[in-house]
Amino acid sequence: MAEIKFYANIKDQSGDGELINHSAGSGVGFYGNGFGVSVPVGGKQTTTYVTNALGTSEGARLNNTAFVTSGNLNTKGTVSINSTSAIDLDKLPNYLCPLNIRFTHSEPVRVQNCKLRIFDRNNINNHASGVVTYVYESRHPATVTSVGNLSHRGRDVSSWYEFDPVDAMTDMTFTSSPGASGKNTNSQDSSVTLGYSSQQGSLHQSVRHDWYVALSSEPVTVGSKTQYGLYFTVEYL
Repeated sequence: MAEIKFYANIKDQSGDGELINHSAGSGVGFYGNGFGVSVPVGGKQTTTYVTNALGTSEGARLNNTAFVTSGNLNTKGTVSINSTSAIDLDKLPNYLCPLNIRFTHSEPVRVQNCKLRIFDRNNINNHASGVVTYVYESRHPATVTSVGNLSHRGRDVSSWYEFDPVDAMTDMTFTSSPGASGKNTNSQDSSVTLGYSSQQGSLHQSVRHDWYVALSSEPVTVGSKTQYGLYFTVEYL
């Protein structure tokens, strides 16, 4: 049986984060300097929490990954982690991301065509209302801010992917077959420096595949943003 679950990336004694209820009534919320504090129009969130659909129930506080600069083919994007000085995105360790997306199956399988989009909770073809969202997939299993080639990933560049209501809706591609805890890579990445445990690339089979996701939110209008959801799909074989 195949399942996709979302975890608040806070490790407990079992090594798992806190499971987020996958119904339309729960998720991750973005705030200013504390729970319930608004983010100014054009600003970025400074705290992130597990909350309900209305953003009124205070759950676990998560690591906050705030957009600083976007990045492109020639320049790495940057991120501020919990309001610290900005670092290059490819130095962001998995464990400091707020969200862990996990696919599991009863048998070892490969996963491919892994896609994410931010939508309005009603129609996956519609952008979230009144907010720009920046997304980055971390591929950095080590617990230090050092980097490798990061060659086995869904995108060639270390930049934020932007979901902007004024643009056409397009999916963000994530890494194929990242393995348990995201520790599968390919032969071009260092398995020692960054803590990878296998180098099989997209051919890797596992009963579990994990992706670690940095999220940042920028309101473009005033008011609470409740028409706001995350959609993730994979193919497995």
